[in-house]
Amino acid sequence: MTLLIIAYLGGALTILSPCILPILPFVFARAGQPFVRSTLPMLIGMATTFALVATLTAVGGSWAINANEYGRLAAILLLATFGISLISTRIASVITQPIVVFGNKLLNASGRPGSMSTAASSLVLGVATGLLWAPCAGPILGLILTGAALQGASFQTTLLLAAYAAGAATSLASALFAGGRIFAAMKRSLGVSERIRQVLGAAVLAGVAVIALGLDAGLLARLSYASTASFEQAVLDRLNTVPVTGSSEIGSNGPVALADNTNRPFRSNLPIEGRAPSLDSAVDWLNSPPLGMEQLRGKVVLVDFWTYSCINCIRTNPYIRAWAEKYKDQGLVVIGVHAPEFAFEKKIDNVIQAVRDLKIGYPVAIDNDYKIWRAFENSYWPAAYLIDARGQIRYHHFGEGNYLQTEQAIQGLVREAGIDTAGSTPVTPNAKGAEASPDLNDIRSGETYIGYAQATNFASRENLSRDAAREYSVANLNPNEWGLSGIWTVGAEHGTLDQQDGSIAYRFSARDLHLVLGAGAPGKPIRFQVTIDGKAPGPDHGADINTDGNGLVTSTKLYQLVRQSGDVEAHSFKIRFLDPGVEAYAFTFG
Repeated sequence: MTLLIIAYLGGALTILSPCILPILPFVFARAGQPFVRSTLPMLIGMATTFALVATLTAVGGSWAINANEYGRLAAILLLATFGISLISTRIASVITQPIVVFGNKLLNASGRPGSMSTAASSLVLGVATGLLWAPCAGPILGLILTGAALQGASFQTTLLLAAYAAGAATSLASALFAGGRIFAAMKRSLGVSERIRQVLGAAVLAGVAVIALGLDAGLLARLSYASTASFEQAVLDRLNTVPVTGSSEIGSNGPVALADNTNRPFRSNLPIEGRAPSLDSAVDWLNSPPLGMEQLRGKVVLVDFWTYSCINCIRTNPYIRAWAEKYKDQGLVVIGVHAPEFAFEKKIDNVIQAVRDLKIGYPVAIDNDYKIWRAFENSYWPAAYLIDARGQIRYHHFGEGNYLQTEQAIQGLVREAGIDTAGSTPVTPNAKGAEASPDLNDIRSGETYIGYAQATNFASRENLSRDAAREYSVANLNPNEWGLSGIWTVGAEHGTLDQQDGSIAYRFSARDLHLVLGAGAPGKPIRFQVTIDGKAPGPDHGADINTDGNGLVTSTKLYQLVRQSGDVEAHSFKIRFLDPGVEAYAFTFG
């Protein structure tokens, strides 16, 4: 229920986002008509179509993407006809007669024999609008789409997307109610009904043009720099944070007592969240033979969901390692569950190298099929779950931070299992490079994907082409905009440089800048050079480059390229690749 509320509120906030602008003309074209027979069917059609299409495109293959493209083309043609019909029936009469009739039926229900009902015409208009609506992927929609991609097509996925769309429909209904009254007043006082109709028709055609040219996902996304992200994150923080001792945990039964003959007085006040799922579905294990929950009975287990290119996971790793080392003789077993985000993270050899680089010595379960992820009903990287000696989940924490609280939970369950940890001081790992804690006070830039499936704020002069080589160029960038230069092929997950001397630029504001990069051909390092405001980074260089900005892409992983040594300010970042074949996935900041 909490996730449904979050999804609904995220959708409702889209009314504040510039990405809603292209579909407003389609909605306001129904202003002044009866709500139940006109507005409601349209909004239902829009919300339902968006939920179904978003479900298919999030989890389906190329067939789903192609089907959606054909549907968008049909919707563009339909709504263009609708706009022309609004402007002038004389112009509309030039078009083929069946199309004219259909456009006029969408315009209104005249009651003539054979014409569509108002409800039916509004529903068709809503379906077309749902096919074209592409909301900016803020934190809440990003969370829903990530869950859809990981968990596959399901009723829950569609329900969350429907809740998001229902929130947007509610906002639009409120705006339409107010707009309808304004239009009605204008008609009564000015007598300009026909002129209003023509203006709406022009607005509809403008909306169609914006969507057809791809500006709804490009220019308007860039205008959303100060849009709804902060509001959405506040909703997530408010509704999706569960206190350790809260009563909202699943199956919370209060303090748990072990067998009566143990004579152990200490009982942790952590609630019972449910039985720990099996780990048997891992496709492979690193640093250990396969481990089952029966083998782990009597031990306290920390299950850490991570993926090796995730900056949040990298920054959490020093604490996970420190807890594994400190409490290993007191009955704690740490298990890392590696659930990949990108396709390259499914390659076990890549994970083996990452485990070596990150100095992880505890067992790692490879969860390429997300079966353990789904069994825990998990939705986050990183995510920590604590399991007591009886195999019950007693604590969880999502994301970075709360390290002291998590360690206290570990100590409580270890003491409950019979080992005294009184007087134990918290770990203080000496994290360096990308593992160092972020400068939260100065982060003004957020995670940004290069692949077209989740790309936002793209600002090259040319539109982003899907799965096709194209030459790009960059002029001036506004805050949090990025662009490509050179010949690139942009896929769903990453962009690939086809010829040498290509670059990526980003106008950012944060202490640290990271970029997930990979070398397309194994064994062929790719040379690159980083500049900040057109100069060598000097003391502001990251851990993976030198002061002159030079570095090598040797494997697919996260590279720290900038760490500002002084006051954190906004800068223009550029990375120039001297060799072709590099694969660029995502920017993260700290």
